[in-house]
Amino acid sequence: MAYSELIKNFEKVRSYMRDFYVYGFKSRDEFDSKSARIYDDEYRRVKSWLEGYIDSYYDENGKKVFISIDSRTLSRNPLYVAFKTRSFTDWDILLHFCLLDILAEGPATVQECLDRITDEYLKPFEAEFPDEGTVRNKLKEYEQMGIVLSEKKGRTLVYSLAKPFRQLPAWRDAIAFFSETAPLGVIGSYFPQGGDSPFEFKHQYLLGALDSEVLYGLFRCMEENRGAELNIFSRRKKKELRHQVYPMRLYFSTQSGRQYLLGYHYAFRKPMFFRLDSIRKIKPLGVDPNLEKYERFWKEFDQHLWGVSAGEHSLDHIEMLVHADPDEGFIVDRLNREKRHGAVEQADAETWKFTADVYDASEMIPWIRTFIGRIVKLECSNPYITRLFREDLEKMRRLYGGEA
Repeated sequence: MAYSELIKNFEKVRSYMRDFYVYGFKSRDEFDSKSARIYDDEYRRVKSWLEGYIDSYYDENGKKVFISIDSRTLSRNPLYVAFKTRSFTDWDILLHFCLLDILAEGPATVQECLDRITDEYLKPFEAEFPDEGTVRNKLKEYEQMGIVLSEKKGRTLVYSLAKPFRQLPAWRDAIAFFSETAPLGVIGSYFPQGGDSPFEFKHQYLLGALDSEVLYGLFRCMEENRGAELNIFSRRKKKELRHQVYPMRLYFSTQSGRQYLLGYHYAFRKPMFFRLDSIRKIKPLGVDPNLEKYERFWKEFDQHLWGVSAGEHSLDHIEMLVHADPDEGFIVDRLNREKRHGAVEQADAETWKFTADVYDASEMIPWIRTFIGRIVKLECSNPYITRLFREDLEKMRRLYGGEA
């Protein structure tokens, strides 16, 4: 079979682009889950899509290929191109132009569309004619995409073109911004974007684009109050596992760019987090009538979250005294702005007290470190946290201050 740049299965390309090209830790020989021919085909596909962004290096295990992108120099995510490479059939192309041309002249039924295609468009060429089911399925597909509308007249469905999109100049800037920053930004990338974008981003997490299909499936389940069956690949166990959950919330890290699903696990009967980049497939389940119950679960669970770790669902109590002079209100403002579910109160004229009860206080360590030099006192019900913090300080002292 001849090599093609177009694809039918996006998950295969998603896996290669993330696990191999993005992380760049495997040589061709180490990628043993696929055949050499599949490797070569996927390599050529990705290379053709991302020409100029492919780099490589050599080590003792051979050549390592990876995607090399500096997000600070980009105004548009180049990984979106992978979504625009879907394969298509001859009928897809023919029906696309014929149906839009027919409906541009006015509403029509499936049979009327079929008659015009066979009598006007294809008859002079003695070509094979499509059947009624093929035309009907294509119109239904376009209706789901919002390209056409249907209206029932008697017992017959009549199709018509949807109203044209009204383009306003201000929308271009909004689309340019949100297509790079919002969930499912890939949708905005389909709009015409002539010229340079007016935006540049200091922190732009490009890799989340590859999870857009998964994210869309979760949004659909949440909108329809459905449970979801997740096919998740466990890197630790090296096998695919299935979990049935009710999707409650989606969490997006502004520090790492990672995306997480918080779902109520039907079998384990508790909320659990799942990384979107580990979800390979989503199957919608039936409508779950217990929306109010899950909302209560989420509110109770969320009030003790700092990040996305729930530990054993036991709480760590943490207290931190921070020094701030009377004219350093910006420190107090920052504490209040970043406290999440914690509390901030004034201890004395130059000291402020931060307290929180969280499932996993170790997630707070990077944030606590940013107050080094101002921390008067740090206490935690989990002694591991304070010990870890002091060990970090000791490592810094040895690194920067010598052994004395």
